[in-house]
Amino acid sequence: MNLGKVTGVISNLIFIEAHGAVTQNEICLIHTENKKLMAEVIRVTGTRVSAQLFESSMTIKMGSRVDFTGKMLEVELGPGILSKKYDGLQNDLAKMSGLFIDIGQTTPPLDNDVYYGFTPLAQEGETVQAGDWLGSVKENWIDHKIMVPFKLEGTYTVESIVKKGDYLINDVVAVLSSEVGEKIEVTMVQKWPVKRAINTFKQKVRPNTILQTGLRVIDTLNPIAEGGTGYIPGPFGTGKTVLQQAIAKNSKTDVLMIVACGERANEVVEIFTEFPQLTDPVTGRTLDEKTTIICNTSNMPVAAREASVYVGMTLAEYYRAMGLKVLILADSTSRWAQALREMSNRMEELPGPDAFPVELPAVIANFYSRAGLTELNNGAWGSVTFIGTVSPAGGNFKEPVTESTSKVARCFYALSQKRADAKRYPAIDPIASYSKYLDYPEFVDNADKFIQEGWVAKVQKCKDIIRNGLEARDQISILGDDAVPLDYHIAFWKSEMIDFALIQQDSFDDVDMNTSLERQKYMFNKIMEIGEREFVFFEFEQVGTFFKQLINILKQMNYSPFDSAQFKKYAKELEMAIQKNKEGTLTE
Repeated sequence: MNLGKVTGVISNLIFIEAHGAVTQNEICLIHTENKKLMAEVIRVTGTRVSAQLFESSMTIKMGSRVDFTGKMLEVELGPGILSKKYDGLQNDLAKMSGLFIDIGQTTPPLDNDVYYGFTPLAQEGETVQAGDWLGSVKENWIDHKIMVPFKLEGTYTVESIVKKGDYLINDVVAVLSSEVGEKIEVTMVQKWPVKRAINTFKQKVRPNTILQTGLRVIDTLNPIAEGGTGYIPGPFGTGKTVLQQAIAKNSKTDVLMIVACGERANEVVEIFTEFPQLTDPVTGRTLDEKTTIICNTSNMPVAAREASVYVGMTLAEYYRAMGLKVLILADSTSRWAQALREMSNRMEELPGPDAFPVELPAVIANFYSRAGLTELNNGAWGSVTFIGTVSPAGGNFKEPVTESTSKVARCFYALSQKRADAKRYPAIDPIASYSKYLDYPEFVDNADKFIQEGWVAKVQKCKDIIRNGLEARDQISILGDDAVPLDYHIAFWKSEMIDFALIQQDSFDDVDMNTSLERQKYMFNKIMEIGEREFVFFEFEQVGTFFKQLINILKQMNYSPFDSAQFKKYAKELEMAIQKNKEGTLTE
């Protein structure tokens, strides 16, 4: 272990004189009166080292001893991660005492005294490699795979593996032998550096299957794929956090990672209190059982914001290696970027646009690239889907963080201040938003096969109807109701029907808050049948009256359980209302 001493302190930027070799991103421990504070090396110039401290620097003195560990920032991977609430460094918040986190306070991330029922999956004499499954234990309802340590290279032979039974996480469950005869003891726990991607899979392929979020404006109009990436930019007050929480509650995934990166503490506390009481739509169990929260709120150390997003992604990759569908939500990546800017400015680096570091686009691109759909060595499939929120100042989508994110994320969910002010929630702008997965041939083929033939083409036609309606609205606003052709009113009200019946969704209604893909297909076809139909009117007042009636019926269908007697009753009413205005007839 190399040593050093503190030569300067600027807030959480620590200057150190090193007495030996030091590497970039190495973790060092700074001695204070009775604790060791963790910091990460971010610049090395000869023997002069700059490190970002993950704590308050109030107790650090000039000349304080520094120990360089020779390791990067690591997380512990093993059973017991789910249902946990961690800080940005994977300290278990539930094990901490007091109302506030003390400087240098650490807690073990896993429960070392809990027994897990181990079932072997590998056999003695079997050849394995990093990431292969040796056994499994039950973690809540999930089959948590115990894997060959990711750090091992080459192939190994299973010398021995324990029988089915209950074991502690640090008990040896298997012994592996390398090609040169080296013996490796394997427990249920392993460590992995957070800034290195876990790449123990056979291949990563382009996402091709829709990730069901239960939100119609996403699943139908701008779908995100399993293993895909998306981001939600929007000014303050447009509902970014609420939208992310709705996705978290309703998405059909196996594991959920929530990273509160610089968010306000009250929003995180809301997640802490709500999630244990919510029901997972996939399993019917509590949502908390498949969720891990990495919490680094705005009043915690700035440097830990960066660590928190990497911790969340590493935990997500770990569960992907078990063949599970993982969704990771980060709120907000803008505050992570602000932490990078703050540290870059303190080190007097050459600034980029808006004083962000010049390497910001590369950092964001590298992080988003860790999501994806992967085929494992045994033929199973796993995925990490990443959705981050961005908080551009003043709603300016041209600022560096939003611009850099738009280059790498495949889905863009633009939150509109106008829609939020009009209480049209979710406030996602259906035209400004997009999903590039609709252009993927693999995604189109999959949608044709598992949803319906020509699904993507129909979605594009729906967007054309919305776009035409918005253009007609502008003309009506400028020229007046009676100064434009009736076709303008029809186009406008068709787009309004799509908005009220398809895009808008009631998060406070048990039925409407989560719409299955089967139901979305049925309702979308009904709405598009109306949208593509030719209607005949003689006065513009007739148009509004007719479509308001249809909107009311469609809204009632949204509030009724799918295929119930009540639902079928409203469906029949809808057909009768449409029949009253067949082509060439008057509206009553």
